[in-house]
Amino acid sequence: MKVAPSILSADFGNLQRDVEAICAAGCDFVHVDVMDGHFVPNLTIGPVVVSAIATSATKPLDIHLMVENNSFFVDLFAPLKPEYISFHIEEEKHPHRLIQKIRSLGIKPAIVLNPHTPPETIEYLLADLDMVLLMSVNPGFGGQSFIESVIPKAKKLSAMRDMINPKCLIEVDGGVNDKNVKLLKDVGVDIVVAGSYVFSHKDKKIAIESLKI
Repeated sequence: MKVAPSILSADFGNLQRDVEAICAAGCDFVHVDVMDGHFVPNLTIGPVVVSAIATSATKPLDIHLMVENNSFFVDLFAPLKPEYISFHIEEEKHPHRLIQKIRSLGIKPAIVLNPHTPPETIEYLLADLDMVLLMSVNPGFGGQSFIESVIPKAKKLSAMRDMINPKCLIEVDGGVNDKNVKLLKDVGVDIVVAGSYVFSHKDKKIAIESLKI
């Protein structure tokens, strides 16, 4: 299991310290939640802060857009050369076009599904994706409880992925900890996003290692 700690749960007064700490502790990606206050009822960070995160990080960025104007935000963050940019299928009218745009910028495209959105929504997009992110909480805030229905949903998506595009990774975000990570591993999940669990732990290395099963 690969681990992508969400910077949303970091201490923004000591952001450089926290980014360096999770990278030194063995994370695989630095997950960056970008919220615009419209698609979700929260407002987080823009390219200036994310640029500072990129400078401090020794691991690739995994940028998760929770915004209304996806193409605009892709242009904002593309110069930082993240590994992934993911966008919500619920908000995008022309997802295939946006996937092509992200890939043309040298970035791996990913799609996010809210808890209520079925995997079948992206059946005809899977062949063009590098990752699918399943939300296991309602997007917008950290520290929420894990929604159990993501387990059968991930299992269904994994079966679709194996038939259509076996190289596409599955990521789960929200309420992940050492108690439920094995359930996710068993249904084919490749990456977990863990914010509160990692950043509330005194020893981030131990926290990250407990998820790498």
